[in-house]
Amino acid sequence: MGSPSELSATGELSWWRRPAGGREVLQVALPLVVSTISWTVMTFVDRMFLKWHSETAMSSAFTASLVWFAVLSLPLGICSYSNTFVSQYFGDHRPRRIGPSAWQGVWAALVSSPFVLMAIPIAPWIFGLANHGQIAVHEETLYFQIICVGGPGMLVAQALSSFYSGRGRTIIVMGVDTGVTVVNLVLDYLWIFGHAGFPEMGIAGAAWATVFSLWLKAAIYVVLILQRDHRQQYCTLSGMRFDRQLFGRLIYFGGPSGIQMLLDVLGFTVFAVMIGRLGEVAREATTMAFSISTVAFMPIWGFGMAVGILVGQRLGEDRDDLAARATWTTLVIAMTYMVLVSAFYVLVPDLFLYGFFAGSNGPSAQQVELRTMATNLLRYVAAYNLFDALLIIFVSAIKGSGDTRFVLQVSIVMALLLAGLSWFCIEQLRWGVYASWTLVTLWVWVMGVAFLLRFLQGSWRSMRVIEGHD
Repeated sequence: MGSPSELSATGELSWWRRPAGGREVLQVALPLVVSTISWTVMTFVDRMFLKWHSETAMSSAFTASLVWFAVLSLPLGICSYSNTFVSQYFGDHRPRRIGPSAWQGVWAALVSSPFVLMAIPIAPWIFGLANHGQIAVHEETLYFQIICVGGPGMLVAQALSSFYSGRGRTIIVMGVDTGVTVVNLVLDYLWIFGHAGFPEMGIAGAAWATVFSLWLKAAIYVVLILQRDHRQQYCTLSGMRFDRQLFGRLIYFGGPSGIQMLLDVLGFTVFAVMIGRLGEVAREATTMAFSISTVAFMPIWGFGMAVGILVGQRLGEDRDDLAARATWTTLVIAMTYMVLVSAFYVLVPDLFLYGFFAGSNGPSAQQVELRTMATNLLRYVAAYNLFDALLIIFVSAIKGSGDTRFVLQVSIVMALLLAGLSWFCIEQLRWGVYASWTLVTLWVWVMGVAFLLRFLQGSWRSMRVIEGHD
């Protein structure tokens, strides 16, 4: 029982102090939010540097990154799902299953990496289909082929980070991500523009900076988890071996999660590619709006990771009531943040757009048109932000239980709708930028409501991904 100051009028612990309350959620979530903000800063500054170097380079890197992430999404979703196994084993007080769970994610990364690298030779064909112009296709292809080299490093790092995040040791994850982000930004500056004796590499420099940072992150995690205390308590060395049964469960539950991620990213990728056919201004404005939207999206993604961890831990303890409470607590905090950021998008959009135009030589007619369109698109982002929070928090909660089949079913339908409607509306109906963005906004609204209803239905409460005790 808490102290008198911690009790409510009914004698219960306050919203802040109670189990699965505000304090517990923020202890897990805030380091992850800082981590995702570091990714946001890295992406934002990377795009800003590239725009200073070349407007085509900025848009090309954005498109290529979307396609690269689509290629990685399936194995990344599987590797990331090691987090749910770690969190449920942690809640069930079985530490010797934690190390092996993280390493099965690494095995998934190693098995899938050759398929990721197979995308390199077909990149010219992929980007040729987009029909963005000869220069843009060349730069998209170049950027994509280089960052594919970093794909396996990203997968390995994601799997091994679950060893810490699944146990709630998210401050370690924050430290690694923040440090690697700083390295990436320094290399961006040196390699894009050619400073400190390095040649000016432009978009290729940005890609190689990303590759170096991803492999650095993977190496750091390998060193960290093989510390002696971790080897003894969590079997992080002996657990490196391939465990057929545990790997099979990771694929069974994580596979649908990976396919869901792939479908969602593919839907947005098709949308971005189709927008690119509406002209260079539409393409650049969409790139800016999506890049700025990460200021809202990525911290909520951090809250989503936190709720998946907390749900997994509480279900491992057989406390579905606390799992539900952690979800609602996280939603309140996430919604509060989304309201504030959305208000800034609408009221002071130049706060976010300034950096993109700081390196320009003056306000040309095209620059004025670009700024106006990007400002308007930020209003669309503000319109779907709250539903995006619903989507991220509730999909993370039910995935944290193992309810990945439902997530997959919804994603198949909705991703096909987004991709198909994007093509039909732009190519056949000749919709413009704003009508197309209305489509995306409605798509996010429907997805958010669908996962809210699934959470309220409650099937997730009885689900587990770990085996029972013998």
